[in-house]
Amino acid sequence: MQIISAIDTLRSTLKNRGRIAFVPTMGNLHEGHISLMRQAREHGDSVVASIFVNRLQFGPSEDFDKYPRTFQADCDQLSAAGVDILFAPTESDLYPEPQQYLVDPPEIQNWLEGEFRPGHFRGVATVVLKLFNCVQPQAALFGKKDYQQLMVLRNMTRQLALPIDIIGGETVRAEDGLALSSRNGYLSPSERAEAPRLYRELCRLRDAVAAGDRDFRKLEQSAVSALDTHGWKTDYIAVRRQSDLMPPSSNQEALVVLAASRLGSTRLIDNMEL
Repeated sequence: MQIISAIDTLRSTLKNRGRIAFVPTMGNLHEGHISLMRQAREHGDSVVASIFVNRLQFGPSEDFDKYPRTFQADCDQLSAAGVDILFAPTESDLYPEPQQYLVDPPEIQNWLEGEFRPGHFRGVATVVLKLFNCVQPQAALFGKKDYQQLMVLRNMTRQLALPIDIIGGETVRAEDGLALSSRNGYLSPSERAEAPRLYRELCRLRDAVAAGDRDFRKLEQSAVSALDTHGWKTDYIAVRRQSDLMPPSSNQEALVVLAASRLGSTRLIDNMEL
C-alpha cells in the first residue's frame, strides 16, 4: 500500500489507475471501516482510503484534540484489507490557507444531528467535497451508521453534478448489537455493558411499527424513557422518512428511526431502517 500526503503527488499517482473507489475516514479504524474497504473493491479497479481528522466538523466543545489517532495500526488494517493507496494529508496539505469557501447544506443540516451539533454538516460537506476534488473517484463509500451524513453527501453529489456514485455500506455491529464506532473506545467497562440497550430499543420500536403501531410520537417517547431511566441522556429518537428525513405523512413510506444518546461522556448514534 502506498501512503501519500501531498495532493499533487496523489493526483499524478492516480492517473491511468482505472475506476477509483474511495473510502474517506478519520482513522481509528474498526471492522465497520474495513468492511467498506472490502466492498470498495467491488466498485473500482483501485481502492483509495483517506485518513484525516477534520477540524471543521468538530464543535468548540467536542473531542477534536482527544479523538484517537492510531495511524500505524490503521495502516496495518488497510494494507491487510487490500487498499491500494492511503491519502493521509496533514492540515497544511488540505488547508494550506484558512478555508473561507464552505459548502452550506440546506435545512437538513439543522435537523436531528444538526440541532445538537451546529455547523457539523457544513464541515463534513466541505471536507468531503475537497477530498473528492483531490482523489477524483468514480465511486465513494460511506457507512449507513451516519445516516443523515450519508443523505447530506448523496444530495450534495447529485445537486453539484459530481460524477461519483455514492454507496452506503450497512452498519457493522458487535455480537450484542452495538454499532461499531471509533467513539466506543471512550466507554468504561460498565458503560460498554449498558451500551447495547440503544440497539435493543431501536429493535423494539421497529417491531412495534411492523406490528402496525403508527403512534410514532408515543413510540419515540417510550424509547427515550427506557434509555433515560438507565442513566442515558437522550438527544433524540425520531421516526422519519428514508427519502428526506421528514416526519412520516402516510402509511406507504419507507421509514427509518434515528437516535443519539449520551452514556456517561460518550455520545452514541444509531439508526435502523424500518
